[in-house]
Amino acid sequence: MVVDDTLFHRYGTKTHGVFWQHDGSAKGHDGLGRGNCFVVVGLIVTVPFLTRAVCLPILFRLHIPKSGVSKPDAARALVGLLARAFPERTLHAVADAAYRGPAWRTLPGNTTFTTRLATNAVLYALPPAPTGKRGHPAWKGEKLGTCTDLATTATWRSTNVTRYGTTSTVKVAMISCLWWGSLHRRQVTVVLVRETDSTRPYDIALVSTDTTASVETLIARYADRWSVEQTIKDAKILIGAGDTANRLRLAVERSVPFAMLGLTILILWYAAHGTAEADLAAARARAPWNRKKTHISIDDMLITFRRARITVISAGQNTLDQNPARPSTSISTAA
Repeated sequence: MVVDDTLFHRYGTKTHGVFWQHDGSAKGHDGLGRGNCFVVVGLIVTVPFLTRAVCLPILFRLHIPKSGVSKPDAARALVGLLARAFPERTLHAVADAAYRGPAWRTLPGNTTFTTRLATNAVLYALPPAPTGKRGHPAWKGEKLGTCTDLATTATWRSTNVTRYGTTSTVKVAMISCLWWGSLHRRQVTVVLVRETDSTRPYDIALVSTDTTASVETLIARYADRWSVEQTIKDAKILIGAGDTANRLRLAVERSVPFAMLGLTILILWYAAHGTAEADLAAARARAPWNRKKTHISIDDMLITFRRARITVISAGQNTLDQNPARPSTSISTAA
């Protein structure tokens, strides 16, 4: 599961939930935009007709600033819904550094959380064994310092990792410790990643409550988080989630999730009924100059779906014309 949020620009003074707030796509140094912000939880899946991971948005919550519910708290509540709905499955939640915080200290037993570690995060060793002396046992070990401090003393090794559709060799180091500031007493695994040609102590630091996964798995899991960014872009531009213009509370809360769920339904429909090879050949025939096109896009799925709908509606209309006595509801049934 991937957790993220996005801003939908709105400017009406009476539109529900409109505030000036963070906008990742804003131009300039302030990074602010006015509109409705939705926290989104999606499932990361792989499909045979795309070379990249795909995010299917399934849960949403409108974020109201100054309401007392932060974005990490809202995301944690949505993840909890999925954990209760699928108790027999192991769920891995992934989010960027903006979602770190105390909200993830109490996770369901079938859920893990992986995010990017803050550069100024202070880590501690695991608590020592009880000494048998009077007093409460220690909750944490000695102070290990920040990621930069760990990088100078860590044991590095080279390994191959798959990220963003490519496999490359990087140097990694793994440390089991406590992130006291955010996750308190919960044991975590910290993964330091450094490119082979890098001169910095480390390039990226990840932290996860999944203490059994390998380093390669954690790196690939966090890299797949980027699929939600592409999904949000496709939903806004192609599906029309960014074009909704509502003012009342129920309309605001429903329109964006409805549009983004349409993208999930589209991908599921194409996975069941689409023919990627034929659609790719047709796209190349329409644009022979585009020699770099090697896989189906969301736009191609939309074209295929619209043609399928037109074919079904036309067939229903022809049937009605040939049988005038047939009830008019046959068109909607065929559709």
